[in-house]
Amino acid sequence: MNADAVILDIDGVLVDVADSYRRAIVESVETVYDRTIRKDDIQEFKDAGGFNNDWELTHAAALYILATEEGYGESLSAFTDAIAANGGGLEAAETVVREAIGARATQRVTGRWDRERLRDVFQQLYLGDELYRGLEGGEPDLERETIGFIHDEPVLLEPEARDRLLEGYDVGVLTGRPAAEAEIALDRVGLDDAIPLEHRFTMDDWEEGKPHPRALTTLAERFDAESVIFVGDTLDDIRTAVNASDADPDREYRGIGVLTGGLTGDEGRQKYEREGATAVLESINALPDWLDS
Repeated sequence: MNADAVILDIDGVLVDVADSYRRAIVESVETVYDRTIRKDDIQEFKDAGGFNNDWELTHAAALYILATEEGYGESLSAFTDAIAANGGGLEAAETVVREAIGARATQRVTGRWDRERLRDVFQQLYLGDELYRGLEGGEPDLERETIGFIHDEPVLLEPEARDRLLEGYDVGVLTGRPAAEAEIALDRVGLDDAIPLEHRFTMDDWEEGKPHPRALTTLAERFDAESVIFVGDTLDDIRTAVNASDADPDREYRGIGVLTGGLTGDEGRQKYEREGATAVLESINALPDWLDS
């Protein structure tokens, strides 16, 4: 496969976040509101689009819980379908709730919808007490001491595959993680020293988020690449590559989906293909052989 640069997502591609970020979403809502969604429900939000930021996904999950207490009667699947129909993301979730339960009920919901507290609890659970103090600059206030879910992120990228990618291609990173958390993950998989800061895009580097193409097209420019592969674990990752092709027709962008995140099996493969994925791989470790084939 002709490719000049390979851009990698982190979550679900390089490390498994089922028991870290996804667990933090579920438990943050539970901690603040004593009710929550199931871990499997998270993929419904991811598929709806616009939830590359897991804090915003946490906010949307809490919004759904609160809305059901004010008369919203639709299933979570119907809720996320309506979000997708309204363009995806948190703003669309707010629109769905407001149109379904009316202004007064929505006002009661938003009065209890504490996004700042949800984010803070999320960070305490995910980072643990020590990292929370260092990265957030505050003192944890949960009743339990937390080691941090960040320490439960099994590495998916095997050393042989990593070395083959580094030897054969320019490698960059495009992730929704904050920069400090991206650095921790990249260090764990042996890529932190190999990928300079100018070849990374994190949450701290852009406001738009996936599937907006700016980060991907900017990395392509920095690599001076004519052909770019972007590997991700969500439909928004594939949409990012498709949107980059539209925004930058002088270069070739291909989106590759892996089945090590929330999308798995034949159903996950079909969802990727419907969004325009060039290929769907069992894991990132199959990428070097696929590129060489």
